[in-house]
Amino acid sequence: MNTERDAPSVRGAVAEAETALSYVWQTPVGRPKKQPGDHVLFATGQGGLARTDRVRLQRIVSRAPEVMVKITGRTKGAQHLLAHLAYITRDGRLSAETEEGIVLSGREGLGDLQARWIDDVALDSRRRSDGTLSVNVILSMPPGTDPAKVRDAVRAFALETFERRHDFVFVQHEDEAHPHVHLTVRALGYDGRRLNPRKADLHHWRERFAEELRLRGVAAEATPRRARGRVRKAEHGAVRAIRERGAVPRVDRLAREAIVRELRGEGTSERPWEARAAERQTAIRARYRATAAELARSDEPSDRALADEITAFLSAMPEPSLQRHALLRELADQAAVARIDRDAAIPLTIDADPRLAEKDR
Repeated sequence: MNTERDAPSVRGAVAEAETALSYVWQTPVGRPKKQPGDHVLFATGQGGLARTDRVRLQRIVSRAPEVMVKITGRTKGAQHLLAHLAYITRDGRLSAETEEGIVLSGREGLGDLQARWIDDVALDSRRRSDGTLSVNVILSMPPGTDPAKVRDAVRAFALETFERRHDFVFVQHEDEAHPHVHLTVRALGYDGRRLNPRKADLHHWRERFAEELRLRGVAAEATPRRARGRVRKAEHGAVRAIRERGAVPRVDRLAREAIVRELRGEGTSERPWEARAAERQTAIRARYRATAAELARSDEPSDRALADEITAFLSAMPEPSLQRHALLRELADQAAVARIDRDAAIPLTIDADPRLAEKDR
C-alpha cells in the first residue's frame, strides 16, 4: 500500500466528512467559524473528524443543556430607559455591574446609573426621536445550573463582545428556577456606530456564552433547533403570556382560520418552506447516520461508543412537525369528539319485539 499516494484521497474523505457533519449545526445565516485545533483529527475506521466537530457532536448527542440568549426589547426614550433600569434592578434592590466592573447597589446606586445613562443620551444628537437607546438581552440556563457561574460567564461574554465598544450593565435575577441575567447594552458605540444585532449575531452570542460556561465547568451547547430535530420556532413570550391569561392570541386565531380555509379548499396548498424544512431534516439525519456508520467501523472503543450514542439520539429525535401540522391534528381531534357527542345525542329507535305485540293483542 502506497501511503503517500493514498494520503490525498484520505484527506479528501476526511474533509468531505467534516463538511457533511458541520451541516448539522450550520445555521441558515452563516457558517461555523473555524476554531484553533480544527485541523487536528481523531482517527476513525474510515478517516477522521475534526477535534471541534467530534467534541461538539459528543455534547449534542449527550444532550448538553442549551443556552438561551434572547433580545427582550429596545428602549426608545429617556423615560423608557429609566423604567427599564429600575425594572432589572428591582428598584435598586438588586445590584448592577457595569462594563468597568463597578457594582451599584440600592436606590442610590440605581439613581447614579440612571443619571449616567440619561446624561449620555443628550450627547447623541443624531438619534431620531424613536431611535434605540439600548438593546436589552437576557441570558439564561436551565434549572440546576450554578447561578454564580452563569453570572461569571455573562460578565466574560459581555466584556469579550462589547468592551471598548459599548457601555453595558448587567443584573442577575434569582427569583425563578432557571438562573438568568439581564444585560442592557447602550446602542450608541464609542465609534459612533449603533448596535443593531441580526440573527447571525444572536447565534454567535449564544455560542460565545456557551463557550464561557464550558470554561467554568458547566456543560452547555448552542445548537440550532434543527440539529435536535425541531423545526417549529420557539413561542414568543408575549403570545405565551396571553395564552396563560386564558385568552386566545390573535396569531393563534389567524392560524386556525387559515387551516379551516385550507380544509374547505379555499386556501393555497403550496408551501415551499415546509418542503425545505423537511429536506433539511432529511439531510441532517442522513449526516448523523453516516457519521455513526463511519465511527462504528472503527477499531477504537470510544468511536464505537459514540456511534451508539448517535444512533440512540437519532431514535429519540421527534418527528418534524410544524405549527400547521399540530393545528391540523388538534382540529381533527376536535372533529372526532364532536362526532361522538353528536352521535350520543341521537336517540336510538328500537323496533318492538313482534312477539310482545302479539301477546298484547
